[in-house]
Amino acid sequence: MEQETVRQPTADAGWFPEVPRVPARVLDRIIETALDEDIAWGDATTEALIPPEVTARADIAARAAGVVAGLPVAARVFRTVDPELQVTPLVTDGERVVDGVPLLRVEGAARSILMAERVALNFLQRLSGVATLTSRFVDAVEGTAARIVDTRKTTPGLRVLEKYAVRCGGGANHRMHLGDAVLVKDNHRAVLEAGGRSLSDAVSRLKGGLPPTMTVEVEVDTLEELEDVLQGEPDAVLLDNMSPNELRVAVLTVRGRAITEASGGVTLDTVATIAESGVDLISIGALTHSAPALDVALDWIRTDVAGNGATPGGS
Repeated sequence: MEQETVRQPTADAGWFPEVPRVPARVLDRIIETALDEDIAWGDATTEALIPPEVTARADIAARAAGVVAGLPVAARVFRTVDPELQVTPLVTDGERVVDGVPLLRVEGAARSILMAERVALNFLQRLSGVATLTSRFVDAVEGTAARIVDTRKTTPGLRVLEKYAVRCGGGANHRMHLGDAVLVKDNHRAVLEAGGRSLSDAVSRLKGGLPPTMTVEVEVDTLEELEDVLQGEPDAVLLDNMSPNELRVAVLTVRGRAITEASGGVTLDTVATIAESGVDLISIGALTHSAPALDVALDWIRTDVAGNGATPGGS
């Protein structure tokens, strides 16, 4: 099936439809920052060696199995460098691929392709790595009611894209930013306790002063703390670093009165056992702070020199 060419970037205030929940102006700002790092002073090698009239075709292909994320971002990088480049996604974000599968094709000025190559690949390998790791955690808890969610432990400046990649991998997003919801953590509790305020009282006051659409979640470290917090009727409780047995007891204690979230040191080896405790959510910082990049590369397919026909190129 023939794919549509990605449209020319526009710095408008609307949403970028190919990357849900990401405003176009935010995506353009991220891409411009990345391009400024790489080509704000030009490309000494390409400009010295490659004549402007040379055109080419190249594919970005996977070099390992994984879940793809970031194709529209990579395409937008190419079109930001040169709006005349023709960019065609060959698979879709969220798709599982194997080694060797072509992901995206770009055609046009060879200079432009070479100047945009590294930034486009950086976005694609980073986001696909996040999606791939997320998918492994999602697969590990299949058959349970638990959902895998991310955290705010993201690369500065890339949060909206990394959380998009989590969704591509089958996970869900926790808070996007501090204004999204209330989450009372251990350091908040320490300040409250120093002032002689009880946690349950603080939660009750919070719920009375917030908009009705904003949720309140409280982190607890022990089952005793959980009993106290539940008196304040929070919307969710974060069960931090509890053992599988403690998690099971906590779920029974809550009895559906709040969403239960397990967090702390979750690995691929432990996530299934945690999910079997009956918790609703399992939050994992490693999805974004420790995901290895998925190996992707740009392969040169053909080069046309001043309309004299195609000559074979290399990768």
